[in-house]
Amino acid sequence: MYDFFLLRQSVLNLYGNHGTRSGPRRKRIKKTKYISMDRRIAIKNTALLIGATLGSSTLTGLLQSCQNQKRIDWVPVFFTGEQAAVVSEITEMILPRTETPGAKDLKVDIFVDLMFGKALSPEDQEHVRKGYDRFEAICQEKFNKSFLDLGNEERKEVLEQVEVETNTFNPAVWGSPLGKQEPIDFYRRVKQFTLVGYFTSEEIGKNHLQYDPIPGDYKGCFPYNGENSWTL
Repeated sequence: MYDFFLLRQSVLNLYGNHGTRSGPRRKRIKKTKYISMDRRIAIKNTALLIGATLGSSTLTGLLQSCQNQKRIDWVPVFFTGEQAAVVSEITEMILPRTETPGAKDLKVDIFVDLMFGKALSPEDQEHVRKGYDRFEAICQEKFNKSFLDLGNEERKEVLEQVEVETNTFNPAVWGSPLGKQEPIDFYRRVKQFTLVGYFTSEEIGKNHLQYDPIPGDYKGCFPYNGENSWTL
């Protein structure tokens, strides 16, 4: 009997490729040469093997899907989950995070969705839904991708196009538009509510604009020395 706790060769090495036999062994056991491999090298080689198996195009698709897949952690009122994710990304492109918070930092995307669901008439809501479909169609025509799958430069190009092509708000006097207002499309509404939600937020009003909780007398004209704008 062999002591398997002290045995240095495998059973295959002891008996050869044909298992145990009753006759004497003709060849001596060859000393097995053990090769140690650094753990990092082993992981690297495994990754290379997997890459060779999957192929570069498959890996690229997997990586892009992980990078571009955007999800929201809130329940939308008006949009579907995917549409709300698009709205969220648009708000952040309009007001990205710099030295001041970005739109998503202040949950402006949630405000925008709420405004679409509560502040628009049914006719305007229907126009917005159709506008969203046209917006996605532009992405498909230009890049054969949905907006969420576009890179930042591609997204910027799409937004620049719809900024030029979509209807704008008519000039207004005391809140009343001058002339007949053409229907406002999806992107223009998102931009409108993004700006309103951002600049009327408590964070921006108190900490990034000039804020006076108890205003005194009104001064119509005074020297401007580069101060921040006043909060609404």
